[in-house]
This record gives sequence, structure tokens and C-alpha cells, in this order.
Amino acid sequence: MGVLNQIGAWLWRLRGILGIVGCSSFLALTVWLRQLPFSSEPILYSYLQIVGSLLCFTYAANAMVRFRGTHDRRTLILAFGFVLSGVIETVATFNFYDILDAGSAGQMHVPLAWMVSRTLLAMVLIAALVVERRVPNSRDPGREIVVALVVVVVVAYLTSAAYLGSPLAPGMHAHALISRPGDLFPAVLFAVAGIGFGRRLRRGAPAMDRLFMAAVWMNVACHIIASQSERLLDAPFTLAQVLKVISYALVLCGALLDNARLFDQVRQLAVTDALTGLSNYRTLINVMESEIQRSRRTGRPFAMLLLDLDGLKGINDSHGHLVGSRAICRLANVLRVHSRAMDTAARYGGDEFAVVLPEAGAEAAASVSQRICERLAKDGEVPHVTVSVGAAVFPRDGETIDALFNAADRALYGMKGRLDGIHTLARIAACL
Repeated sequence: MGVLNQIGAWLWRLRGILGIVGCSSFLALTVWLRQLPFSSEPILYSYLQIVGSLLCFTYAANAMVRFRGTHDRRTLILAFGFVLSGVIETVATFNFYDILDAGSAGQMHVPLAWMVSRTLLAMVLIAALVVERRVPNSRDPGREIVVALVVVVVVAYLTSAAYLGSPLAPGMHAHALISRPGDLFPAVLFAVAGIGFGRRLRRGAPAMDRLFMAAVWMNVACHIIASQSERLLDAPFTLAQVLKVISYALVLCGALLDNARLFDQVRQLAVTDALTGLSNYRTLINVMESEIQRSRRTGRPFAMLLLDLDGLKGINDSHGHLVGSRAICRLANVLRVHSRAMDTAARYGGDEFAVVLPEAGAEAAASVSQRICERLAKDGEVPHVTVSVGAAVFPRDGETIDALFNAADRALYGMKGRLDGIHTLARIAACL
């Protein structure tokens, strides 16, 4: 145990050393970029702005789709925030050439749209965290939309008023240690948001949250690098724009991955039973229709089993509904484990199950029924439960789904009648 503690402490120190080395290397990179005699073309800036705006709008659309499925307020607030940021960056694209036409003096001022859009987005991230933790959720989607709109409008108003009402325009100081100190303010805001989202991040978090965290810290790096820019279109300015667009792309990729995961969950819920994980009634009917068509085509029979838990009401009354639900899951586990890969086990009622056995006749159905009864009786859990089974074979017992169900149902209740008779005789013998 002591060796493991020493290894853990060593790894923790190594992590701290690597963090210090990484931060030092990053700061050295920003200083080195400031010294480069580099100037990008204005068309590159325009392309980056357009791509960034499109990514913002695309993320917002995907976030709205996610909100409709999950009613996640944080996602809705971020969607509105990205829309506003995209609109501001789109407008800034057209004003950028006016700044360039103003000559070298105009290029020594930080574009106001850059500061407003970036600060707005960072403030929206922090506001989303605060609202998520402090404001109670509502079941009404309309009310959630109103809350999100109010939050984003208030943040946008405060941000715009702070920059537009300030008598000092954010400028560049070519010979100062930090040429654009105004960019440190959004960097601090993004860092606060990154810490807040990091506390929410747990082990095994989905890809969306991890990509979102990476994008937030990439925005911190973006503004630290931008703080070293001495003029428009120089190396730090260009790299900051590239990092911003990459961060938007990461956020969008996370949203797409999360939507794909949600759609897969919805698809699974549409074809499976929520309690047991087996197929549901709709899937059972589709499988039986396919088997009937295949059997008519090949001339080979198939069998179906109907299963019903014995005495579930008594279990619920004596032990509670949780134990009754557990009894249902016990039978479902037996069906799942002891069915072939080609078989389909389904729950189509409260305690009623069915199993479709392709390429199986009466003997195979009887063998499977006996095996299921034995496995359930020997599962070792309490209370002891038993199951009644009825079988039907296509086409011997019917050539339609209803006919097969009726035949299997009659066989099932015939078995239940025999079991009830045995139990009655046992009670009479006990009394004697």
C-alpha cells in the first residue's frame, strides 16, 4: 500500500512539473510569435470570420435540437449566446476593411466587435453555469426559453454597455510587455468558465463535455496569444483567430456526437422495453411477420413461446412492487442468457413475455421451455418464482400472428390450470 501511495505522489508531482513546463512553453511561444515579421492577408481573416460565424450558427441549431429532446437549459443559453456571437462576427467582417483603410493608426486599435463578441460569449458561459445551479428547472419548455432569452439579453446589454459606453477604446501598445492588455479580461472570464465546467466534469463524461472543456481552454489560449499582438494581421493576431475557429469546431463536433448518442438512445427506446431491455411488443410483431414470410418462402417452421410469471400479484402484495419488478427482470435475464443469438425475446405485457424461435419445431420449443423453467427455478434468488409457458408452431398451430398467439395462450393457461390443481392438492394434503 505504501508503494502505491509513493507512486501516486510521484505521478502527481510529475503532473505538476509537466503543467509548469507546458505553461512556460506556451508563454515562450507567444513571445516568439510577437517577434515574427509576419503579416497575413485580409482575405484570410475574412475566411476565418465567415467560417467561425457558420460554426456558431450550426452549433446553435444543433443545440436547439438537443434542447427539444432533453430540455437542457444550459444548452439553450449557449445556443442563444453563440447566435449573438456569430451575428457580431459576421458584421465585423464587413467593417474590418474600413479599419484597414484607416491606415496604420487604425490598425493600432483592437476591433471593438472582437472584444464585444468574445466577452459576450465568455459571460454567457458563466451565466449558463450560474443559472443551471441557482435557478430551479421548469417542466414548461416555453418558460425555459424565456429564462434563457432573458439571461442572454441581460448579458448582451451589460457587455455592450461596458464597451460602447467606455471612453477608452481598447488599443495596442507596441513596446509594452503586454501589447493588448484588454484581451486578458476575456481570457480570465473563459478561465473562470473552464474551472466551473471542469468541476462538473466527472470520470466517464461524454465526449461532448470533454470537447467543450477543450474548446473553453483553447479560448483562454486564444486571448493570451492575442494579448501579444502589436498590429492587426500579425502572427499573434492570426493565430488567435485560428484558435477561435478551432474552438468553435470542437464545440460543434461535441454537439454532433451528443446528438448522435441521443438519437441512438431514442432508437433503442423505440424498440426495447425500458424495464428489462428486451424487445418490446412492436419489435415482437415485426419479427413474427418476418418469420412468417420466411417460413412460407422456405417451408421451414418456427416456434413461439408465451411466458407468464406465476403469482406476481402475490409477490407484489407480500414483498412490494420493487421485488415484483425484480422478479420480472429475473425472468428477462434468463431469457436473455439462454436464448440463441437468432432468437428474439420480448416483453409485451406486465408479466407476459414471448420468445420467437426461428428454425424450431415442437420438440425444440418444448426443450427451450423446460430449460427456461429450470433456470428460473434455480436462480438462487428469493422469493422463489416460477413461470408458465405455452408454445405454438407455424404453420401447425396457425398461419397468422393472431392464430399463433391464441394457440400459445391456450397452451399457457392449460399449464397454469395444471399447476393450480397441483398446488390445491398439495394444500389439501398438508391440511390432512
